[in-house]
Parts: sequence; C-alpha cells; structure tokens
Amino acid sequence: MTTRFRQALNSGKFVITSEIGPPKGTNLEKMYQHIDLLKDKVDALNVTDHQSSVMRFPSMGGCLAVLENGGEPVLQMTCRDRNRIALQGDLLLAYSKGIKNVLCLTGDAVPVGDHRAAKGIFDLDSVQLLHLIRRLEGGTDFGGNELLGSVEFCTGATVTPEAIPLEPQLFKFEKKVDAGAEFFQTQAVYDLEKFTGFMQYARQFPVKILAGIVLLSSARMARYMTAHVPGINVPQNLIDELAQAPKGGALQKGIEIAGRMIATLKKESICDGVHIMAINREEAVPDILVAAGLPV
Repeated sequence: MTTRFRQALNSGKFVITSEIGPPKGTNLEKMYQHIDLLKDKVDALNVTDHQSSVMRFPSMGGCLAVLENGGEPVLQMTCRDRNRIALQGDLLLAYSKGIKNVLCLTGDAVPVGDHRAAKGIFDLDSVQLLHLIRRLEGGTDFGGNELLGSVEFCTGATVTPEAIPLEPQLFKFEKKVDAGAEFFQTQAVYDLEKFTGFMQYARQFPVKILAGIVLLSSARMARYMTAHVPGINVPQNLIDELAQAPKGGALQKGIEIAGRMIATLKKESICDGVHIMAINREEAVPDILVAAGLPV
C-alpha cells in the first residue's frame, strides 16, 4: 500500500507539508476553512495532537475532516496521553477510516500545558511507538497476539538539528531509523549552515528529511522562542530584520524570511522538502509558498 504522501516522498520532488491546529472546542468552522485553503497546495496536512499539552479537538478528528474534504492527512500521535493499549486501538481505528500516515511523538511535558494536574502516561516513547506500528504491520499486537486484519502506515518521527548538544539527537535519530521511520520532520530550522551539516550526516540513512519552517510573526516571538523553546535559536540578524520592519509589517517580513529559507533549501537541494508551521496563522501558508517561488 502506497499513500499519496509516501508517493510524494519517493518521487524525488521537493515535498511540502503544513500543519492544522484544531480548535479548543467543537466549533470547527475555522479548521475546515484552513483545510479547504491548503489541501490542494501541499502534499499532506498534519493535524496536531494536543500540542504543547494544551487540550484541543483531537488529531484523529482533524485527520478525518482532512480526508472528508479530499486532503492527505498525517496523524500526529503522542505517547503522553495513552498507554500501549489505547495507542494500538487508535491506530486500528485510524487505518480502518483511511488515515495511513502517522507522525510518532513522545509528547510535550504535561506542566507546559493547561492541565497541569493531569497525569502523563508515557507508557512508550516515540521509538517504541515506531516498533509497535511495525509489529501491527506484521499481523500481531504489541503483546504478540494475532490480529484479524493488519495495518500498513507511512511512519515518521521528529529530530532537532540545532540542539545543543547535538549528539543525543543523533543517537535518537538513528534509533528511530532502525525502528522504521521513513521520514523526519525537524524542529524549526533557522541556521542553514548548521542544518546543512546535519543533512550531511542524515544523508547516509534511507529516510526523507523535511525541514521545519516556523513562521515568525514578530521580533518578540523570535526572542521568546530562542529563550524558551529547546533546540530553537533564531539568529540575531533575523531578529533585527523583524524588529526593523515597518509598523504592522512584522508578519509580512516573517513571511518573506520563511519564503527565502524555503527557496534556498530547494535551490541548493539541502533536504527533501519542508514542513511549514504557521502557528495560528494557517491562512499565511499560501503567501509563504508564493514568497518561496513555489506554485500555489
């Protein structure tokens, strides 16, 4: 079984994916608008899974909405909220409904979110989740019991190329490759020289790498991410560029920066594609593609 997303990854084209952030509630109007806006402009749409440990409409529901509207969904699945029984059940449900791309995540720590009294499960981590999926594909569950009907997923994972120190990330990267990851989405990339060095290492493995592009909407956002988000370091020259934008023009400058980075990554064949994260600003993704010189 080959999903549309797997076909894109293996086609040799520069792959574009983006992200849908579900709402905190049942008013899905804006989510559907974003799906309709982006489904024909990107190769796949990720739906976040209670990102930053903030309770929202679930990734599974968002992926079903993407499917219903003709898009190609990528289910984000974190190990924070479910034990191995629930993870397997959700995977069986996803596959039975036509969701066949999965991004495996350990999950953000509970205290960073909005339900600090919640209990993090973490029965498995992302590497073990990848192993679990391969076990299901072999026709048995994680306990070794035979399945009545198996699954087949295009599976991915994440990596942080600008982490300091980098060595633990490389160690985990190799474990994820060995566990069956076919593609990787990176944490936000801003230092292209450092990312190019990471790609020289990553190219020895038979996986596809999508560089994470987070839209910077202000200098304040860039400073905050550098100070508080592990593995992200926005260079001072980009912060200055945002700070010097005309009043009300910082978002447009952020779009220009994102487009410029994507254009460079594509022109120099540094990686296999990009994953665009326009957090709470999904409507800006087409403008980023235009700024990158890509068709929309």
